[in-house]
Amino acid sequence: MTDPTKLIIMGAAGRDFHDFNVYWKQREDIRVVAFTATQIPDIDGRVYPAALTGPRYPEGIPIHDEKQLEALIRDHHVRLVTLAYSDLPYPFVMSQASRANAAGADFELLSPHATMIKSTKPVIAVCAVRTGCGKSQTTRRVSEILKGMGKRIAVLRHPMPYGDLTKQICQRFATLEDMDRHECTIEEREEYEPHIQAGNLLFAGVDYERILREAEKEADVILWDGGNNDTPFIKPNLYICVTDPHRPGHEISYYPGEHNLRMADLVVVNKMGTASPENIETVLGNIRRINPNAVVVKADSPVTVDEPDAVRGKRVLVVEDGPTLTHGEMKYGAGHVAARKLGAAEIVDPRPHAAGSLVDTFKKYNHLTDILPAMGYGKKQMADLEASIRQTPCDLVLVGTPIDLAALIKIPQKSLRVRYELAEHDPKLLPEAIRRVV
Repeated sequence: MTDPTKLIIMGAAGRDFHDFNVYWKQREDIRVVAFTATQIPDIDGRVYPAALTGPRYPEGIPIHDEKQLEALIRDHHVRLVTLAYSDLPYPFVMSQASRANAAGADFELLSPHATMIKSTKPVIAVCAVRTGCGKSQTTRRVSEILKGMGKRIAVLRHPMPYGDLTKQICQRFATLEDMDRHECTIEEREEYEPHIQAGNLLFAGVDYERILREAEKEADVILWDGGNNDTPFIKPNLYICVTDPHRPGHEISYYPGEHNLRMADLVVVNKMGTASPENIETVLGNIRRINPNAVVVKADSPVTVDEPDAVRGKRVLVVEDGPTLTHGEMKYGAGHVAARKLGAAEIVDPRPHAAGSLVDTFKKYNHLTDILPAMGYGKKQMADLEASIRQTPCDLVLVGTPIDLAALIKIPQKSLRVRYELAEHDPKLLPEAIRRVV
């Protein structure tokens, strides 16, 4: 028998683990020697544990910094590298392929179909072409429609396993206290809390075969809530893709978001009320060109603030969703839109007042100016975020994150939450598409 081909999986603590679990783990002709990690702080240096790797990997699989890719290929005589993370511009993907090829390894991208698990229940998947397009409010709208039909829902959230992987194999969230019990980061809470507050049962973790089977026991319909612009882990009966005319052309130039657009049954063109007609037409034209059979739902995401009059004439610090601003590359979010709309006298630049890791965040993502990303991948970053807000001179903090940030960290200034929901131009299209599959 020939020796197994040695493989490195390039990832970011999500898709990489799923691909291993459902595809590479079973391949006796493949030997995974390492994962590499990027995008998320402090996730390298860990080990993907033996409790998840199975008997062929009794010591688990090490997770290294992606910067070590060439050295790992050389030292372990690796013949194959596969990329398994998301929200990447196409030139970057080819650059990673070039790194692997130049170091002596082949480079592979798995088809999404190879890793989709089949459910015994109807599945609706909400994905996007980029981070920050509006998956969250779209998923909330879908859940509202399903509950109006009398259906029990289990939301399966794209993985965010940034802590102890052995404790995150299969997580179930029914109450806000469950997030405390699972020691969730700000990033996890931003995705989980709105569902829990809406009365939705939510599952997440690492082993999505197990997660799906547990969810099926309690639900009539499985609702996949995607992360970044990744493709769904569960095979959908209705495939929804959200696009953003504030970033026209990104729907056909980012990996793997274009996969979502090409495979979608229904495409949401979101944020139309604040986008230019030219940008909207660019997105609509690309949809017509590469997926002409998709149902197109035009929509807005109007912002609301509990005390709108309190914003006028004030110096405002805007805090927004971290991933949307960082690797999502947005220069502003809902909080910034609300500040301008409601007449803030000044939107304060937080960069001179940034603390700790937030200083590095602003250096790395230098497109950010008058906006503070709510970075909170761990206790250290949460402390740095709290310090950055405290040190920024302002009259008011507008929080555009999906969660009540003031319940997690101390904000000494007056703070107001900015909320946003999906508002379709034709409210019949989305319910009709859902009824056809449920």
